Amino acid sequence: MMADKQSTRVAYGKALAELGAKNEKVLAVDADLAHATMTVDFATQYPDRFYNFGIAESNMMAAASGLANSGYTVFASTFALFGAGRAYEQIRNSICYTHANVKLGLSHAGPSCGEDGGSHQSVEDIALMRVLPDMTVLVPCDAIEMKKAVFAAAEKDGPVYIRTGRLPTDICTAETTPFEIGKAITLREGSDVVIFACGIMVAQALEAAELLAAEGVSAAVVNVHTIKPLDEECVLRMANACGAVVTAEEHSVIGGLGAAIAESLMGKTCASFERVGILDRFGQSGKPQDLFREYGLTSEAIVKACKRVIMQKHASSQQR
Repeated sequence: MMADKQSTRVAYGKALAELGAKNEKVLAVDADLAHATMTVDFATQYPDRFYNFGIAESNMMAAASGLANSGYTVFASTFALFGAGRAYEQIRNSICYTHANVKLGLSHAGPSCGEDGGSHQSVEDIALMRVLPDMTVLVPCDAIEMKKAVFAAAEKDGPVYIRTGRLPTDICTAETTPFEIGKAITLREGSDVVIFACGIMVAQALEAAELLAAEGVSAAVVNVHTIKPLDEECVLRMANACGAVVTAEEHSVIGGLGAAIAESLMGKTCASFERVGILDRFGQSGKPQDLFREYGLTSEAIVKACKRVIMQKHASSQQR
C-alpha cells in the first residue's frame, strides 16, 4: 500500500475526460454538481458532449436512457443519494429495463463524505443498485482502480454503477494490478482468515492484516471491486481455504458486500462469518475519521472481527 492519498471522485473525473478524448460517442450528463462529481473536466474539454440537467435527477436519468438508446455511451453523475434514491424508478425502468448503455458515476457515498451529514450520506446505494436486474456494480478501492473501472465500464454493454467517494484515500493497487469486471483480486495471501473488502475499506483491511500479522495471525485480503456480478468462485475458494471470513464495507451490512458474500456462501461452506459495516443506521455530520470510529469502520474493528471468527472456527473444529 502506497502512502499517498487520492480521491476516487477526482480520479473518476480525470478518467472520464481521458475517455472522452478517445471515444467521441461518450457523453456526460450531470445534475448541477459537476464541480463535486468532477465531471467538470469533461465539461470543460467537451462542452458539446456535456449536458447539465440541473437539480432534476429523474429527468436526467430518463434522458440518459434516450441518449444511450440513440447510440451513445452515457456517463450520468450526481450524488449517490440523489441518483440511486431519487431517480430509482427511472434507473429501473428507463435504464435497466431497456438495457440502456448508461454508466452511473455516483459520488459522495457513505459517511466518508463527513460534514454533509446523514441526509446526503448514502449507506444503501449498493443494495439498491445490486438488486436491479441487468445492473453491474463496481466499487473501486482507490484512484488507480477507479480509472480502470471507468474504461472497463465504457467497454461493457449495458448499465453499470460506479461508486465514487469524496475523501482522499490510500492507494492500494498499482498500475500493473489487473482489473476485470467480475474478478476479485487477492492483495494479500493468508491462511487463518480472509477479509473481503471493497472501496475505502480495502485500505483498512490491509492495515488490519498487518496488525494481525504482528500477533502471528495470517490474514488474506481480497479486494472485491465488483459486487455484481460477484466472483463466487474466489469467495468460496478463499472461504474454504481459511475457514473464517470477514467482510468490510463503507455501507449498510444489509444488502451490500457482506450480504452478497453471505448469500454466495450459504449452504456451501462451514466457514465462520462476520460482517464489518454500518449496522442499520443513518449517517450523521462529523469529521470522517470520527465517523469511521463511530460506525466501526476501522482496521481495529476488522481485527476484532477476525479474532472472533477465528475463535468460532476453532470452537467448531473441536466440536466436530
